[in-house]
Amino acid sequence: MKLLKFSSLIAAALAVMSATPAMAQRQLPAGHNSQHSKLLASQDASSNPFKFENNSRLMRDIKERENMLDSEIFTTCWDSQAVDPYGNSVEVPERKDIDVSEYVAPIQGIVTSNYGYRPRFGRNHKGIDLALHVGDTVRAAFSGKVRLVRYERKGYGHYVVMRHENGLETVYGHLSRTLVKPNQYVKAGDPIALGGNTGRSTGPHLHFETRYLGRAINPAEIIDFENKTVLRDVFTFNKNIHGVTPAVHKKAKASKRTYASSKKRTSKRRK
Repeated sequence: MKLLKFSSLIAAALAVMSATPAMAQRQLPAGHNSQHSKLLASQDASSNPFKFENNSRLMRDIKERENMLDSEIFTTCWDSQAVDPYGNSVEVPERKDIDVSEYVAPIQGIVTSNYGYRPRFGRNHKGIDLALHVGDTVRAAFSGKVRLVRYERKGYGHYVVMRHENGLETVYGHLSRTLVKPNQYVKAGDPIALGGNTGRSTGPHLHFETRYLGRAINPAEIIDFENKTVLRDVFTFNKNIHGVTPAVHKKAKASKRTYASSKKRTSKRRK
């Protein structure tokens, strides 16, 4: 008897499962559709402000980044093919505080040649040389966009110029291979090239420059290369101090030539 009742229950269940959609629809309670719509509405972002908080924040950050990349920093003299794209086309402020706290060491090597005048070569060295092995990874010192990727046989060799969100530009020279393209956005610490010995180079090293509105700044005034960090989070650019060294060196070089010429004439008169 119990077995018969159990069989009847199974048969009833199978009948319900095999019911047509029309039959199933007729069995739904009244007002089902309106309740269903209310459930969907309750999941809308406007009724739950915290549901998409992270997505909203992400979209806001992306929008801010897009606005930043369209700002004057990344449009002024951007298409120039020169290492110094500004020349005299922009007004250089007397002072400017520059946030350099994001700095990442482009390479781990020690300083092998300092910034300044080189009597041996009779020219100004507008950057600092850092030791490396050919093929070592070179990284972006700050976040920003790649402005130039070029080759210069009698100068920088393969080199990259980046312009950063803080207004600085950095130059990476004597590379064996570049890993980025112009207009590419790169974060601080991202690989941009492989170290090398190309161009006018006396051995494998990275030639590294820091510039503001075209003016070369001694990187050692910004960076503690021994400890791979910045000297302070904010570097203060001074128009009357930074970027004027090459002119002073040029004058000193001319004075040396004048002195040598005068000494030569005096020696001839004595004979």
